[in-house]
Amino acid sequence: MKFRTNIQLQKERNQLDYDSKIILFGSCFSEHIFNKLNYFKFNAVSNPFGILFNPITIEKVITNSINEKRYTEKDIFYLNERWHCFDAHSDLSSPDKNELLQNLNNSIKSTHKKLTEATHLIITLGTSWVYRFIEMDAIVGNCHKVPQKKFLKELLSVDEITVSLENMITLIKSVNASTNIIFTVSPIRHLKDGFVENSHSKAHLLAAIHQVTDNRNRLYYFPSYEIMMDDLRDYRFYNSDMIHPNNTAISYIWEQFQQVWISEKSISIMKEIDTIQKGLAHKPFNPSSKQHQQFLKNLKDKIKVIQKQYPLISF
Repeated sequence: MKFRTNIQLQKERNQLDYDSKIILFGSCFSEHIFNKLNYFKFNAVSNPFGILFNPITIEKVITNSINEKRYTEKDIFYLNERWHCFDAHSDLSSPDKNELLQNLNNSIKSTHKKLTEATHLIITLGTSWVYRFIEMDAIVGNCHKVPQKKFLKELLSVDEITVSLENMITLIKSVNASTNIIFTVSPIRHLKDGFVENSHSKAHLLAAIHQVTDNRNRLYYFPSYEIMMDDLRDYRFYNSDMIHPNNTAISYIWEQFQQVWISEKSISIMKEIDTIQKGLAHKPFNPSSKQHQQFLKNLKDKIKVIQKQYPLISF
């Protein structure tokens, strides 16, 4: 008797390896994927403007980066003793106006370069619900605790999301025609919107993504959402809030991603790096013992072997 409905996944072409250059945009689930890539020392960067949940804002930061927008004082505002930008997460906010502008413009410059060089983009969409700042008639990426009465809450239609994704793709391909774009939908449920509203939101994202994906044009979909909802459909795979996937679920989804998107030749290197990472995290009972000194020497030798093959990897 089977107690699970495993999703059967096929390996994709143009897989990730240690020569790949990867950039991730999107919701907090994209951070989980990045953390795994980072642990295994892939060349990856994540969310240069911080975590972003809706497609319109992700499109905007990609557009601004490709067009090399320069942020000025008119693009930021002061609230609760900090300077903020509606295009970016509060992680970039600062008590110093000039520091925020410098961080934003540095992010524009670095993201422009990364987008032109990237072999793979991973874009994780979190929600179709957006907040429109009434004063500017613009959808924001983060409300930064501005009073709710200053926003209108809206649900993006499938057509609106589709157009946004098409704009992203066109812009990215205009500066980097050969890049691979992998879309996914965050398995984290936005239950503050409501149960029905969350399902409505995710349905719009899924419908729009499947309007634009085409493997022949290097536009792919990875089913993070379906793995969580249809394979790991049990609360033992959630944190105590019953909303966010726990470490077991994240590791399982990563394993499925690895099966589909990591090249076979990279798996052996990942195993070596995993051994090194566990060794670096090891806390000895007696740091000065001969046994531990030999352990450290062996670890250094393993690192040298990896770095000789891939000089950009650092521990």
